Parts: sequence; structure tokens; C-alpha cells
Amino acid sequence: MGVHVHVRLSQWLSVSEDGQLIEHFRCRCGATFTKVYDADGGEPEPPAGS
Repeated sequence: MGVHVHVRLSQWLSVSEDGQLIEHFRCRCGATFTKVYDADGGEPEPPAGS
């Protein structure tokens, strides 16, 4: 019997009412995952090509 490894396939991004970026993933087996990025306190990224 093999070992199952979840492969997280990105499904969509959303933004919460608090301004957090939420990334939604799912595995081919049907499992779902979310990852929340807190934008407060971070520095903005420089524009591309700078």
C-alpha cells in the first residue's frame, strides 16, 4: 500500500473584510486547505523592473 501525499493545487484567491489575502487550495483526493496572509505591518513590494 502506498503513502498518500497531498498535492496542493491553487484554486483561487480572496480578500477578507479585514484586508487579509486568503489563498485556497485543494488536493485531487478532495482535501481542501487555506493559507492566510496578513498584509498589516509589511512593506510594499517594489514595482516590477525596479
